[in-house]
Amino acid sequence: MLDLLPDLSPLKRSRDFRLLYVGQLISGFGSALTYVVLPVQMYQLTRSTAMVGLLGVAEFVPMLLVAFLGGALADRLNRRDLILGAESLMAVTIAGLTLNALLPRPHVWLLFVTAALLAALNSVHRPSMEAMTPQLFRSEEMPAVSALNSIRGTAAHILGPGIAGWIAVTYGPAAAFGIDAATYLCGIAALLAMTRKEFRGGEEGALTWHTLAEGWRYALQRKDLLGTYLIDMNAMFFGMPNALFPAFGDAFGAQNVGWLYAAGPAGALVLSLTSGWATRIRRHGLAIAWAAALWGLAIVGFGLSANLWLALLFLALAGAADMVSGIFRMTVWNQTIPARLRGRTAAIEMVSYLSGPYLGNAEAGFAARLLGLGPSVVAGGVLCVLGSALITWALPDFRKYQAPQCTP
Repeated sequence: MLDLLPDLSPLKRSRDFRLLYVGQLISGFGSALTYVVLPVQMYQLTRSTAMVGLLGVAEFVPMLLVAFLGGALADRLNRRDLILGAESLMAVTIAGLTLNALLPRPHVWLLFVTAALLAALNSVHRPSMEAMTPQLFRSEEMPAVSALNSIRGTAAHILGPGIAGWIAVTYGPAAAFGIDAATYLCGIAALLAMTRKEFRGGEEGALTWHTLAEGWRYALQRKDLLGTYLIDMNAMFFGMPNALFPAFGDAFGAQNVGWLYAAGPAGALVLSLTSGWATRIRRHGLAIAWAAALWGLAIVGFGLSANLWLALLFLALAGAADMVSGIFRMTVWNQTIPARLRGRTAAIEMVSYLSGPYLGNAEAGFAARLLGLGPSVVAGGVLCVLGSALITWALPDFRKYQAPQCTP
């Protein structure tokens, strides 16, 4: 039974990781508030699922443009300093969102601009964070670190969305945005308190198009890596119904919208807390493929749900499946990619697991206008399953990938 529990040894061994973990947990909680309240406010102001979906487009474009520059910078500059700079600017951006929400008539255009700015800053933050974390540990510790990071992220995205809807309805969006801005101060303080100050990738020389593209060339040469990117993009593009949650609030109650956002992370957290078995699995490619297909089936169930509790159950199952995929994808990346390329490949990873949700939200918003809420979600889930099967069949290196044996 104890083998099912997550391995806490990385937290026990590394003070810097404990600081990073707690700081990112608190700031992640604040970000989860904005993750829910921003689209809710957009829906309140426009009553349009398409406008909510277009927030995803506003986030996708700057993310795509900045991600590869952010990854290249993470391989050349001090990764900790890049994270500090990004979080400081995020706090200022969220403060602007708070002021807009306090206006008698909040500006819709400012919601799009803020979403774009946050996506651009996140494109610097995430590659640096993903590249810095492995520098604190040995390769064989990374499955445990991946599981712990998953627990941190899902915990923040349960509590945050769970109360975000209530805060937005009771106190207004400005309160939620203000809390988010304040939580960034905790993340910044934790980074400043770390003992180790330098986290460099080792790359030197001028920043050229050749160096920017090196991560892509490396990834395209490895079909097992390519599979981890494509299967997640497929699952998130077709099976991501988040843009429709504010509209589902009309059926399930506006105060319950936050629980729709929280249900997936709740299922992911339960899976993470019993993830000790993951260290015994070596067929990582097949594990990712099956998890993506199960995500699609759970989304089909959500689309067919007639009451809130059944909808929450299927979303929780989808979240658990996505967590299985996430643990093994992160392990593949952190165990096999050279440290000098980690920032640039982390940018590719970010594009893979964010472009699907960003564009998927837009797709969901427009599909709902054409097909209706439930049918559009069901169709997306079915396409997710079919796409997962096709990608797995087309990439045998991905399908056959096994984790390397750890030597004592």
